[in-house]
Amino acid sequence: MLRSLGEYILKKGKNIFLFFAEIGENRLAGRKKIALLAGGWSEEREVSLKSGDTVYRSLDKGKYDVIRYDPRDDLQLLIEAKKDIALAFILLHGKYGEDGRIQGLMDILDIPFVGSGVLSSAMALNKKVAKGAYRSIGLNVAKDIILRYGDDFSIEECMETLGSETVVKPVSEGSSLGMSVCRNYEELAAGIEKALKYDKEVIVEEYIDGREVTCCVLGNRELVALPLIEIVPDASYRFFDYKAKYTAGATKEICPAPISRTLTELTQSCAKAAHSVLGCSVWSRTDMIIRDGSIYLLETNTIPGMTENSLFPLAARAAGLSLSELLDKMITLSLEQTGSE
Repeated sequence: MLRSLGEYILKKGKNIFLFFAEIGENRLAGRKKIALLAGGWSEEREVSLKSGDTVYRSLDKGKYDVIRYDPRDDLQLLIEAKKDIALAFILLHGKYGEDGRIQGLMDILDIPFVGSGVLSSAMALNKKVAKGAYRSIGLNVAKDIILRYGDDFSIEECMETLGSETVVKPVSEGSSLGMSVCRNYEELAAGIEKALKYDKEVIVEEYIDGREVTCCVLGNRELVALPLIEIVPDASYRFFDYKAKYTAGATKEICPAPISRTLTELTQSCAKAAHSVLGCSVWSRTDMIIRDGSIYLLETNTIPGMTENSLFPLAARAAGLSLSELLDKMITLSLEQTGSE
């Protein structure tokens, strides 16, 4: 065998190194070039980089030529390479990623991308707008009051309207950044001050004591809800905050959630309805609270975390999909959406 291969190489007059390089080029010629965008400018930069690490390791390098870009540092390189990029895989969490800004840039550069477009991304990240969309189709949400930086507001009025236990969040942030659960006047005052450091608008909601669940959705027009996940933070955490999300072992994530089939299907239908009313594409994850059989929507994430501790890969595994298979599915859905197959 080696002798015949050597004879073939000599006959073709090729250097053996060039010969094997040619084989490699032919084998990889059909790969799609994927620009993997992670890092960025937001408070969630480190989580974004970890998501990028996980996705980079899991993408099938036999199918995809994956080039990593951190838009904070590599934006000019991305612009220069735009003609060769088949698809951008955006893993920029929070502002400048989930708010539609990077999607707008991709549209300007004519680079197709994984996930929701400009308007859907902006709507989903803005909790005030998203809750309005949920309400418009009859989905349950917590009562709330919107406070703005510089305006006069009454903490007593908030508590009279919403109850003594409240939740405070920046209107446009992700990963529970700037979020507080407040059980008295002093905590609410501190929670508002904290949230205003992240955004000029904050949302104060009634506290809904129930079971926290999340549902991952895949698809464009035809939607598939992955198995439901119940989130049970360790007793040392007051709620599913940033640390509870990204500290290994800090939260118990049960998938499939130990909830009746009827309630599971109803919860999944709420997540699909949220995906649709916001106009999401390819993937989303909607967080909800179940109390006494009623489902309250909290928020929809258009670029969920994809770290080793993240919920979307967990739900995919429960559905029988490896992370590599999940990523293939997302890329296929994205290319179908853009007509770039």
